[in-house]
Amino acid sequence: MIEIVETGPFNTVQDLGRPGYRDIGVSASGAMDPLAVKIGNILVGNAEGAAVLEIQTFPFRLIFKRRSAFVVSGTDGNPLLDGIELLPWYAYNAEVGQVLELKQPPKLARAYVAIGGGVDVPCIMGSRSTSLRGNFGGNAGRPLEKGDRITVGEEAGILPIPASGLGVVEPAVALRAFFPRSAEGSLLIRALPAGEHRLFAGDGEAFWGQTWRISSRSDRTGYRLSGDPVVPMETVEMRSHGVVPGVIQVPPGGEPIVQMSDANTAGGYPKIAGVIECDLWRLGQARIGTRLQFVRSSYAEARAIEQAVASYIEDVRRTSGLIKRALKAMA
Repeated sequence: MIEIVETGPFNTVQDLGRPGYRDIGVSASGAMDPLAVKIGNILVGNAEGAAVLEIQTFPFRLIFKRRSAFVVSGTDGNPLLDGIELLPWYAYNAEVGQVLELKQPPKLARAYVAIGGGVDVPCIMGSRSTSLRGNFGGNAGRPLEKGDRITVGEEAGILPIPASGLGVVEPAVALRAFFPRSAEGSLLIRALPAGEHRLFAGDGEAFWGQTWRISSRSDRTGYRLSGDPVVPMETVEMRSHGVVPGVIQVPPGGEPIVQMSDANTAGGYPKIAGVIECDLWRLGQARIGTRLQFVRSSYAEARAIEQAVASYIEDVRRTSGLIKRALKAMA
């Protein structure tokens, strides 16, 4: 068990989401950075989709009520255990009574705390993710609050890892060759033209050719982008249609909305593009005010990146497993 000592708004329990219920109006929810969840869970010996804590407002502190292995992933900041700096993306063991503290990351938006055995909240519709809009799932359907005592799965305990921790090269570094970088410092996000792309002049030039900024009106449902308005060449009356995370819609005001983890299940705004799945975690780590540009991609490129990410995850799984078995045999 863990107890929340200090927290801010919108920190929640999340896993990889609850797909399959959009037809009845239930958003998938799930982590904004699913890659961080998978890697954190692998390092503590959980299934990839085990529930974790998603922290997006800081500072955050919890106290361990039982001996546990844990990982803080996703962040580019250093977590503290009883005031001692640790490395992110590393598995460590915590004793009863030790306090884990997370401060505001230097650049990224979110951190994830994976604990051996997984966060053991009720499973609803196949997921433990919190749906804030629906007020269900996670920890009683709401954000974490000071004093919350949350159960951890039965497999929690000390892992056969050295005191210095067992870690990985973070995805942004290990996969840097597969992610574009801008000389101007803006975040480059790859996307594919979507259903109503043809409605926009110059092959969507106004959308692809400018730098956008993530608006303060953004949240887990969608990122609203500020910039020069993009408007279709003609007014088209559209029926509502299904949308998923990554879909970029253009409302009448002309400033796009990127659907995120708590994406609406349907909407009638024209769809100009869709972010490729393997870039969604990078977008999920972008803060309010981040400047970004969309790069026109292809299905072949999206598939190649997907394979590279899958290889990275498999390498982490295989290598960490080998090390843990070797350390266990030496104990």
